[in-house]
Amino acid sequence: MEFKDLKFEKDNMMGISAHHLFDNHYGVSVIKSPYSYGGKQGKYELAILVMKPSDKYSELCYDTPITNDVIGYLTETEVTKLMKQVSKLPIRE
Repeated sequence: MEFKDLKFEKDNMMGISAHHLFDNHYGVSVIKSPYSYGGKQGKYELAILVMKPSDKYSELCYDTPITNDVIGYLTETEVTKLMKQVSKLPIRE
């Protein structure tokens, strides 16, 4: 999975957003808007998600070895790198 595979949609914050869930129960939310970190500069913000099979909705996850917050000011290449790291996290129980 790479940045180019994300399916962006317009969101209600005058920007675009996409998300993807991996088999390890983690995922990513990627946004770009005037209100996101780096959006005004044409860059992206990424948040890590978690969604166990029994969950109805995904939630933001702030306790991974990758980050404990959202990550902003990202290029497409940096988003791809982070997506690959998230996909390799151990399965979330």
